[in-house]
Amino acid sequence: MSKEEMNTFGLVYDGALEKNEPGKVNIRPVSYDLNGLKIAANVYVPADFQESGAYPAVVVAHPNGGVKEQVAGLYAQRLAELGYVTLAFDAAYQGQSEGQPRNTDKPQNRVEDIHGAIDFIVQYRGVDRSRVGILGICGGGGYTLRAAQTDKRLRAVATLSAFNTGIVRKNGFLDSQIHTITERLEDAYRAREDERAGREVRYTPDMLTMTPAEAKELPFDLYRDGYEYYGIMCRHTGSGFSYTVSSNIDLFAFDARVGMEMIDRPLLMMAGKAADTLYMTEGCYERATGTKEKELFLIDGATHIRTYWYPEYVDKAMDKLAEFYAKYL
Repeated sequence: MSKEEMNTFGLVYDGALEKNEPGKVNIRPVSYDLNGLKIAANVYVPADFQESGAYPAVVVAHPNGGVKEQVAGLYAQRLAELGYVTLAFDAAYQGQSEGQPRNTDKPQNRVEDIHGAIDFIVQYRGVDRSRVGILGICGGGGYTLRAAQTDKRLRAVATLSAFNTGIVRKNGFLDSQIHTITERLEDAYRAREDERAGREVRYTPDMLTMTPAEAKELPFDLYRDGYEYYGIMCRHTGSGFSYTVSSNIDLFAFDARVGMEMIDRPLLMMAGKAADTLYMTEGCYERATGTKEKELFLIDGATHIRTYWYPEYVDKAMDKLAEFYAKYL
């Protein structure tokens, strides 16, 4: 039996809640409407939560390919243990949220997901709408940075292992596909035409279909560690790395660095010091000129994916988040 099947809420991270108990952090599965789509989410409430109270809240945006039951849920639970009401949600078209074609992965959707999550949490009973923050992880971090440029309801903005999805989809990781941009765009438009004509929806390859031996030969830590996390340690049926080929039309035009100067809220950007994605966090951080209250926090020894689940790295990230949100929320 898998971790997902063993847990009441389908959670797959270590230390996950197994049931709701009085006097402890509780989890409340919820859904809400976003532009006609039903979004699936989990609200984590602190121990002895009272709807008559006024609690600070944090929205947690999951990584590319991830779902709310994985790392987003882990950090949401840990933050709830510190007294925050937290919301971990599945992006539209992904996980348990509605949307067709499945695994459409467009930046405008992911950014709107974040605005919609904030819409929901500021109206949640017991939440102080003047004390709402956000934590974006991996791709959710890149989209969080874009959403935070205009959504001034956010009082504190944090990212973990931020990933600039559009640049990677366009150029390939570390510019490994930069010479095939035009060819891949032409293919994306053919896929779009297929969808419009009612033909089969085409998807990109899914790393999780590899064998462990094949995964060991992948060229980057990000992908080798990603296979270990998503394919073995925290596997979930809703999680995967295959997205519609037509999504590339919009993804290729997205760059999380653009507009960073518009963030005028306290900003914390965390990343593994050994991560081969560190350049993405640094590129966004350098352009965050609109706030003086900003910090780049590097976690010694950590690679990108290991900030998701290695206890020593999660603890370091949580200690920093506890300090950050306590100061600004």
